[in-house]
Amino acid sequence: MQKTILISGANGNLGSATVKKFLDEGYKVIAVDHSGTHLGFAASHDNFELRAVDLTNEAAVEDFLDEIVELYGRIDGALLLAGGFAMGDIAATDGDALKKMFSTNFDTAYFAARVLFQHMLSNGYGRLVFIGARPALKPEQGKGALAYALSKSLLFELAGLLNATAKGKNVVASVVAPSTIDTSINRKSMPDADPETWVKPEQIADLLEFICSDKGDPIREPIYKIYNNA
Repeated sequence: MQKTILISGANGNLGSATVKKFLDEGYKVIAVDHSGTHLGFAASHDNFELRAVDLTNEAAVEDFLDEIVELYGRIDGALLLAGGFAMGDIAATDGDALKKMFSTNFDTAYFAARVLFQHMLSNGYGRLVFIGARPALKPEQGKGALAYALSKSLLFELAGLLNATAKGKNVVASVVAPSTIDTSINRKSMPDADPETWVKPEQIADLLEFICSDKGDPIREPIYKIYNNA
């Protein structure tokens, strides 16, 4: 049976690589982002749909997901890739900076996960995937990007709470924590680094597909650290 997968942040570097991977593997893909500028390869694909949704607006997210569930009947997996990054140590991180990162990295995931988790429990199957970050696990790396690290750390806590709630059911929340992702923006901002040590978006996309595939069915409470040699 063909699985239906929702992918937020679909127009980003990781998102577009993930959309391509899942379409190539025969999934139905519902892509969510403000734009589809990097998704031209998918525009005419029969199994592709692009929606523009403000993921920081809880009511808009609920309305969108209610519509999608009514339209397709079942969402098998959700890859909640939307997010952003900001530097700043504690001296530079005021309340507004915290709120911005929490909205960008946590709210966008939580509002969708809240609806989809309940939907998946009622269906007896589902895979939720959050994108964490190594600075959320390693204080030495997170201290200079405090709001970012804190916002990402909440995703690990959320996954744990959801997995405790779903224990004994075939609904699993995973967190994928990459090191530096090999993108043109990161290459430009870190010209002296060796990008061969970084993790490529396509490698993360392969992992995401494994999680949602039948091969990943037995795994529970997972945190995937995909660092390469960075």
